[in-house]
Amino acid sequence: MDQVIRDRLHSEVALVRTVADYIVAGGGKRLRPVLVLLFARAHGAHADHRRHVLAAVVEFIHTATLLHDDVVDESALRRGRDTANSVFGNAASVLVGDFLYSRAFQMMVSAGDMTIMQILADATNIIAEGEVLQLMNSRDADLDETRYLQVIRYKTAKLFEAAARLGALIAGAATPLVETAAEYGLRLGTAFQVIDDVLDYAGNSHDIGKNIGDDLREGKVTLPLIHLMRTGSAADQTLVRDAIETGEGNFDAIARAVRDHGSLDYARAQALSEAAIARTCAQTLPASPFREALLSLTSLAVDRDR
Repeated sequence: MDQVIRDRLHSEVALVRTVADYIVAGGGKRLRPVLVLLFARAHGAHADHRRHVLAAVVEFIHTATLLHDDVVDESALRRGRDTANSVFGNAASVLVGDFLYSRAFQMMVSAGDMTIMQILADATNIIAEGEVLQLMNSRDADLDETRYLQVIRYKTAKLFEAAARLGALIAGAATPLVETAAEYGLRLGTAFQVIDDVLDYAGNSHDIGKNIGDDLREGKVTLPLIHLMRTGSAADQTLVRDAIETGEGNFDAIARAVRDHGSLDYARAQALSEAAIARTCAQTLPASPFREALLSLTSLAVDRDR
């Protein structure tokens, strides 16, 4: 898959190559593309070269969203490095993100399957809707858990779902098994994002690869804050509301409050619940190293410091 990524990043335009190489070389967990590979192999696909191409497509779509996200959020740090927009500027980041989207669509066309194209086109569209929903919800201190979950299922979990679905599909799995794979991806992606939101208050910049408190400064209302607004004292609620609405405030005090009121524990419990459903989905697969890897991912997604 990495070889496919290197090959398909090629462009005659030097700046495209430079920015794309920078962001892809930044690493990352490759969780989304690995779901394509693991579900394909778990369902018996051994010789279908499309699994590597589609895994790369998923990674390109994800990388494009990161480039655009960092511009929208004015982020300066990702994966422990300066963001592409802080190095190359916003214009270059947005345009190279567009290049990655269009290259991904070129590659999915080469797979020669309208169902594959439909899955990826729908996922890309829903991810974009999730970005807009998050923007609409920005600095809304009254955001509830239902609306929060809608955003992360659109913005983050949808690509996990599409990746898992593709892996099972290209292996020729029966429709109910494809749907079970998709459910695994949705639940894993949701758990992964909830833990990301916990780490914004419980981690440190070195471990999580971004600046602590960025979500709050950007006006993003995440599950720990939603729980604190629901259960905390009037003083806690005022502290959080002011920080959300202004982007300023006593971050240390808020971090203590979400910890002391059990808001981080509550969010972790929700993530564990999602991961448990994903685990149940994976347990329906035939025994294999690929099933074991998928089971392990349900633990790794929630038991991490970055």
